[in-house]
Amino acid sequence: MTVGVLALQGAFIEHEAMLTRIGVETRQIRLPRDLDGIERLILPGGESTTIGKLMVMYDLLIPLRDRINAGMPVWGTCAGAILMSRRIVDGRPDQPALQVMDIESRRNAFGSQLDSFETDITMIGLDAPFHTVFIRAPIIENPGPSCRILAQLSDGRIVAAQQNHMLATSFHPELTEDDRIHRYFLTI
Repeated sequence: MTVGVLALQGAFIEHEAMLTRIGVETRQIRLPRDLDGIERLILPGGESTTIGKLMVMYDLLIPLRDRINAGMPVWGTCAGAILMSRRIVDGRPDQPALQVMDIESRRNAFGSQLDSFETDITMIGLDAPFHTVFIRAPIIENPGPSCRILAQLSDGRIVAAQQNHMLATSFHPELTEDDRIHRYFLTI
């Protein structure tokens, strides 16, 4: 299995390191031709507006959307989840996005970089709590009827959801030593 990791900006190296550690072949995705032969895709955290503009600049937006809509498993972490959302709340009106998952993402829902935090969550599909890292993170809102909420904070805010072959997390599992969510993604 080869997992592509969008490598335009953000935490792509950390995802690659986690996947390599568990024995999965990876490929950095920067151009449409890089999509050939990949079976899954991770959209990393970073800055969603910048990543979206770079996807347009490198002619990746439409090919990525087409592959995802055709059923390729995809996982978006933080900015990646924002890019997958049908609607971005508090985003720029001209912000490019894939708009493939029936969720809304509220950008920077927890505040600025100074408001970043870590906490343990319970997530459906995992056997024990998962320690999470939130950095200028979004929250997931208004999931459609085909979405399954996988994790919420104690106050009810949604931080992980799945819709068929698409997984979205508000946090950064790649910044921990725990590989369980990466392994979960490989089963989708």
